[in-house]
Formats: sequence, structure tokens, C-alpha cells
Amino acid sequence: MPIDAGQKVAVLGLGYIGLPTAALIARSGCQVTGVDVSPKVVETVNGGRVHIEEVDLDGLVQGVVARGALTASTDVPPADIFVIAVPTPHDEEHRPDISHVLSAARAIAPRLEPGNLIILESTSPVGTTEKVARLIAGHRPDLKVPGACEGAADIFIAYCPERVLPGRILVELVDNDRCIGGITPRCARRAMTFYRQFVRGACVTTSARAAEMVKLVENSYRDVNIAFANELSMMAEEMGVDVWEVIRLANRHPRVNILQPGPGVGGHCIAVDPWFLVHGAPEQSRLIRTAREVNLAKTAHVIGAAEMLVSQYPNARVACLGLAFKPNIDDFRESPAVEVAAALARRFGTRIRIVEPFARELPREFDGTGAALIDLDSALASCDLLIVLVDHELFKSIPLEERRDMIVYDTRGLWPDQLQLHATRGARLVA
Repeated sequence: MPIDAGQKVAVLGLGYIGLPTAALIARSGCQVTGVDVSPKVVETVNGGRVHIEEVDLDGLVQGVVARGALTASTDVPPADIFVIAVPTPHDEEHRPDISHVLSAARAIAPRLEPGNLIILESTSPVGTTEKVARLIAGHRPDLKVPGACEGAADIFIAYCPERVLPGRILVELVDNDRCIGGITPRCARRAMTFYRQFVRGACVTTSARAAEMVKLVENSYRDVNIAFANELSMMAEEMGVDVWEVIRLANRHPRVNILQPGPGVGGHCIAVDPWFLVHGAPEQSRLIRTAREVNLAKTAHVIGAAEMLVSQYPNARVACLGLAFKPNIDDFRESPAVEVAAALARRFGTRIRIVEPFARELPREFDGTGAALIDLDSALASCDLLIVLVDHELFKSIPLEERRDMIVYDTRGLWPDQLQLHATRGARLVA
């Protein structure tokens, strides 16, 4: 169906990916209904507002809602194309939970008509798209479903994961290449036709299983490389060496590019997706599992080092700088910074202050601890010890003169001059 025919698109899930995707599709000329289980989210979007922070998203949503191109609902409407962008968490034993995906498929099933296209965008274990197809076939025996029938199917089912960076989601949804996997090659071509309407990057087709694995491999690759950096940081601390200098000098080698260590790995991609591969092939994923364990251990290591440092200064007031899982965003999902700061708050209570420029209130992990959210200037004026957990641009702007006399634990290598200052004073380097 050509774009000027006014395709009707339903996007299920209006979170960090679903809402930007729905708004971009609406801007391209489609009539879009965003579906979410939260009445509050639906009300917010229908009011032309957003419930998440993302660069330029508020203006885009306001515009497409104002002209009637995007509406929100708790019910799945009839549509030509259904895009599933719901969460796929894992449980305490790291087993993937695709129940939200299957619930979305059940909600779509009664609305399907011949010619409809279903696209799963949620990060999923290999084989999930095929499970969606089987579920649809079971609910709609009147339809020929790809993968469950012989000959040409009545509907199309494909998998196409996003590849975006928070803070650049709108740009990268348009400019990044897309890997589109179909239950059949015909399904992949149909989905590619849809994405080409609003994606400038290359659209490459493959099988659904390959596309599912591509998404997991991309984030597992990053997790493994971060684990190497985090392991180096713990080794360097043990040996009394500045890990930031070691990495900087090692990266002068033309074929070496070591990433930067931190207090762990966060976000709903890198910290989660590798477990999907481990679960799918536990005996063949030893390196990926070990990388996950290293990155989890780094968070525990930082908590231990921070607790020891705070204990050494029993009268010091402590400011934890940052809660987000990466700089300059408001996303705290799976954030090691939250885990570290919350652990300190539970142990040291009202001595702990939190500086997070992208938060209006502290996450629930801080309930009952006595920790308080304060601004950066107040922290610099009232606190004696700084623990850097996120390298927000705001924190980079603090000159040495304002922190020269403070005790600093910098997990991000934010202030090289502070490390040099500590070294000249004979302090042990921590990272």
C-alpha cells in the first residue's frame, strides 16, 4: 500500500521505543494509533504531551497529535500494520520473559484481516517471532499464517529490532540501517516496503531468526568489550595504576580500541540482551555469560569500595553524582549508578545526597533511606565526599578549584586532574 493511501498503523507499547516510533510513522503520513496498557500514558499522549524525556520528542508528538495523525488508546484498533514494541524483561534467574509480546499478539489476533502486516520490534530470544506466528494461527484458523500454512499466506509477519541510542532516538530511528527478518522472504519484503517510508538508512532483509540473533549479538558484543575494560579497572586498582592512563596509552596502538570502564553496565539492552543468548545456548555462551558476570561484579566492587571510603570519613556528607545508566538522559533502567547510590543510602541514610539533573524525584529504591535529591551547587557547597557514577556534561563543567579539597571517588574517569591530585597526595587510585 503506498504511503499516500493513508495506511492505518497500530503501535503496541508507548515506551522509550514505541512512542518515538509511533510519532515518526505518523509524521510520514500514516494514521497511527498508539496502544498502551496505562490509561495515564494514553491520556498524556492524547494531550500532545510525553511521559519520557527524549530530545525533540515533545515537539514531534505535539505536532502529530494536533493534526490528528497520532492518537492513543488502551484498545487495539483495526489497522493495516501492527507494530509490537512492548517490554521483554528477564526474571531473577535471567530467563527471558516474552509474556508481554504474546499478550500483544493475542490482542492483535481478533483485528487481523487478509493483507495485514505484523512487525515485532521488541528485543526477543531467537524464535519469538515464530511463536507469535503460531499463536496467531491458533487464534485465527480462518487465516493462512506464514510458517503455519502451505502456499501464499493471508498476512505477513516480520521482526525488525531498533538500533538507537537514548538521547538520539529520533535521529537514529530514521538514519540507522534496519535489519528486517521475515517468517518468509515475502514477509521480509513487505516489511521492508513499510520501513522505507520513513527510514533513510539501508533496509536489509533476512530471516526472522537471524534478525532476532543480530540484535542480541550487537549488544552482547558491546557487553563483552565493556567487561574487558571493567576487569582492567579492577586489576589496575589492585596494582595501584591509573587505568584511564593505561587505556589512553594502549589505544594509541593502531589496532586497539579499549572502551571506558564504569560502575557496571545498565540500560534495558546491554544489561539484558546477552542473557537471552545465554538462555538459548547455555553451553555455547561461556564468554558472554562471563562478561555479564564481570560487569555485575564491577557494580558490587564499586559498592564495596564506596562503602569503605565513606566509612573512613564518618562525619563526611556524601554526594553521589548521577543515577542514569548513561550520560545526559533520564533513563534509570538497570542502572548500576542507582544500585550503588541506593546501597550507600540504605547503609548511611541521611548522610547521602543524590545529584541527578534529569530526575524530579528519587527512584523507589531510595524510599525510606533518608537520602535526598539536591542540585549540584548545593552538593558542592555542603558535601565533603563526591562519588561520580555518571559522566553527565553538567558534572564535567566542575573546575578543579571547586573540588580540590574534596574527597573524590571517580568511577567514570571524569576528572583526570583529580586523579593526578590524589596521586601527588599519595592516595590510592580507585576507578
